[in-house]
Amino acid sequence: MKKTFKLIDLDCANCAAKMETAIRKIDGVKDATVSFMTQKMTIEADDERFDDIVKEAVKVCKKVEPDCEIVLK
Repeated sequence: MKKTFKLIDLDCANCAAKMETAIRKIDGVKDATVSFMTQKMTIEADDERFDDIVKEAVKVCKKVEPDCEIVLK
């Protein structure tokens, strides 16, 4: 499964790169991109565990950029 999420208040491209690297290390993630320019995050991961992987991605993103909000719709 592949989904794109909107990011609010992502402050810099360096933070986006750190978030992307951290998400890619999560077990079950096939690919991840975090774009500072478009303020979007795309995650491609195992279908069965997708919701759990997204929750884990939100946690690692908060560690990198506490002010960034991820819109989960």
